[in-house]
This record gives sequence, C-alpha cells and structure tokens, in this order.
Amino acid sequence: MTHILNPEPLTAENAALVLVDHQVGLMTGVRDYSVAELKHNVVGLAKAAKALGLPIITTTTSADTLWGPAFPELTAALPDQDFIDRTTVNAWDDPRVEAAIRASGRKKLIFAGVSLEVCAAFPAMRAVREGFEAYVAVDASGTFNMTKRETGLMRLVQSGVVVADGASLMVEILADNAASQAGHVYQGLDMDWANLVGQVRASAAV
Repeated sequence: MTHILNPEPLTAENAALVLVDHQVGLMTGVRDYSVAELKHNVVGLAKAAKALGLPIITTTTSADTLWGPAFPELTAALPDQDFIDRTTVNAWDDPRVEAAIRASGRKKLIFAGVSLEVCAAFPAMRAVREGFEAYVAVDASGTFNMTKRETGLMRLVQSGVVVADGASLMVEILADNAASQAGHVYQGLDMDWANLVGQVRASAAV
C-alpha cells in the first residue's frame, strides 16, 4: 500500500524557515527561473515568515572565497539576520546550523535553497531522517537546468519531504484572513493577483 504523507497543518507555533545559500554568485547560474523572479519569491517568503513570527535560519557557503554574500534584497528584508557561513555541502552538517535549527524548538521545517536538488534537498532529507517534518518551497529554490529540477523534485518526494510553493505554505500558517498579520503577510508575498484584487476593491470604493 502506498503511504500518503499528509502531516498536520503548519502553524506559527510549530514551523521554522531555513533559507540556504541564496548568494549572488550562485544566483547567476539559475536557469529554471529568472533571477528577478527567484529573488521576488525568496524575499516574499522571508518577509511573510517574519510577519508571522517564524524563527528564520539563514546560511551561506564560502561567501568570502567562492560564491559571495547573500543577495542584497534578502539581507535588506532581514536586516538583523545572522547568516551562518560554512563550507559543508549539506547545511545541516555544519554544527552551528544544526544547533540553530534545533534551538528553534520547531518540528516542521520549511527549506528553500538556491539549488533545489542540493541546497534545499540535502538538509530537508536530513531533517526527515532526524525525525522532523520537512517542506521545500520549490519556487524559492532555483537550479541550474531542468534535469536537476525534475530529479530533485522526485528525490524529495521519494524521501518524504513535502513540496509546495512558498506562498501556499505561508498562507497555511496564516490560517485566518482576519488575523492581525494578514495584511503584512500578503504585502510581503507581493502576489500579482492579490495586488490586482486590492486595486479593484480600492477603485470600487472611490
């Protein structure tokens, strides 16, 4: 019998966000999204998670010697954030990253990484092995060709990781459009269709 993975909903009390290696040097190689679209999705995810009060863990790899810093729009969205710079391929293999994830106290971990099949997938799969529930925001995770994207998605699903888009994960956590954070969440996500709806409503009120 096929096992269907359908975990309990994400909430602001049980989830954390882990952003892995969204660095300027690596962003230049992304081919499945435009750089502008990927930046938009990553920043939106970060802003929404911040508005929801989620713990956020951010990393870079060899920022000074290989891939450069996190892209400026992300650091501007998270101005007080400490980006843990490491050399390990799998972010989880760095003791500081693992300690930061565990210190969040959350059992549901949302990952996004500049390369879907490595930066996002490796720590997400490790999280599952360590007894956490792992999610990957695929639209905040680019990669370098379509083979990597297709095989990365298949490997995530085979490993028990939930794949979704970032906005859906954040809206699941929001849960109630009457919540005080709703405006900030939607503003952070900056979804084109939602902006249009707001503009239509504003024009109708004139």
